[in-house]
Amino acid sequence: MAFEKVTRKQDYSKWYNNLVEDADLAQHSSVRGCMVIKPYGYAIWEKMQSELDRRFKETGHENAYFPLFVPKSLFEAEEKNAEGFAKECAVVTHYRLETDPDRPGKLRVDPNAKLEEELNVRPTSDDIIWNTYKGWIQSYRDLPLLINQWANVVRWEMRTRLFLRTAEFLWQEGHTAHATKAEAQEETDKMVRVYEEFSRNILAVPTIMGRKTESERFAGADDTLCIEGLMQDGKALQMGTSHFLGQNFAKAFDVKFANKEGKLEHVWATSWGVSTRLMGALIMSHSDDEGLVLPPNLAPIQVVIVPIYKGLEQLDAISQKIDPIIQNLKAKGISVKFDNRDTHKPGFKFAEWELKGVPVRIAIGNRDIENGTVEVARRDTKEKQILEFTDLENKIANLLIAMQDEMYLKALNFRDNHITLVNTWDEFQDVLENKGGFISAHWDGTAETEDKIKEATKATIRCIPFDNPHEAGVCVFSGKPSTERVLFAKAY
Repeated sequence: MAFEKVTRKQDYSKWYNNLVEDADLAQHSSVRGCMVIKPYGYAIWEKMQSELDRRFKETGHENAYFPLFVPKSLFEAEEKNAEGFAKECAVVTHYRLETDPDRPGKLRVDPNAKLEEELNVRPTSDDIIWNTYKGWIQSYRDLPLLINQWANVVRWEMRTRLFLRTAEFLWQEGHTAHATKAEAQEETDKMVRVYEEFSRNILAVPTIMGRKTESERFAGADDTLCIEGLMQDGKALQMGTSHFLGQNFAKAFDVKFANKEGKLEHVWATSWGVSTRLMGALIMSHSDDEGLVLPPNLAPIQVVIVPIYKGLEQLDAISQKIDPIIQNLKAKGISVKFDNRDTHKPGFKFAEWELKGVPVRIAIGNRDIENGTVEVARRDTKEKQILEFTDLENKIANLLIAMQDEMYLKALNFRDNHITLVNTWDEFQDVLENKGGFISAHWDGTAETEDKIKEATKATIRCIPFDNPHEAGVCVFSGKPSTERVLFAKAY
């Protein structure tokens, strides 16, 4: 294995980078700040897409596709949004190359091919979509408009990390239009709950649903809801956001509808999205020093079968014995790989599939056939057991269900054990530096205090949880009165 043995305790960042590359998930590309998602990594992303897409359609949304390029004038239309993304924009200024007269065999930008108006490569699609919606929405009969887009976006990042922060990444972005404020707010809440359920049941990652502070909300939004996960190193990760946009974009692009009384009104809007950052959350929530650990609901290969044999005769016997089991597992919707490569020894295969996080490994040799048994190993706990051939497919199916549940409970226990209530600034600093995780502390509600805490500690308010109890207290930093606790953490 190419996997360089760096433990999480030794160097968490290096462990993560090594794992992403050595487990064949992704690699750095020759284009600065961009990544190549390799087939195995993309297969996991495809499963995420499939699960999310099904949930979007079940909640009434349809997929569409909008241009990659956004004219600068459109981008400027919603001022807060433009200001929020301006520093991250990649801009197209010319449309043609030509042979360089001073360097034979080389090309240069044709100075005569300058665009009349610069085009931003989309950092988000709000502007181009709302400019389009203006032509789609005329009356209340056209509402609600519930659209999702699967796309790539570009945000020019100076410091990058595979999956977590790259100049180009993949995501989905929902953009919806509604007749009333209440309906748009309901949509915003509904979609953050879709993300939470997906994270819980598919990723096996527990998250906290909450509201962003005014300083942390999406530029151009009146309100931002989010799900926040906690990684094994005690840092938080924003895994998904859902924004109530009010009428900001509708007014910027003059998107109006005729209500039932024939009166023109601006529509109400939402947007919501998750990205390939979820891959980072998946890795950092479950994986160990031996490599990737995948929850069964996301694993491209859920079961790998490794034959242990000497000569083709034994391999044929094993293949004949195991084939009905493979077919029965596939009939149950379980993805199986029979690793009968003759180029690698069983020990190598065991290590490879362990590194790639395949949930269940079955080993079978000549003696196992005689005994009517196989050795079954779990990736998450590394437990091994001997199981009989009889009803093996149901035993494996039940094992995968149990693994999914237990992986979630393990992550949940870790998360819950790393939510710490503090009442003083000294406690705040001590927990932040020595324990990590979420810090539940009183805050006076001002952006000024929020900024000072961030400047002093690099910790930010991750969210104000939905189920937050209101209680009188004093801000840990300013000593001013507070009505509720919020969650602080260092974050990716």
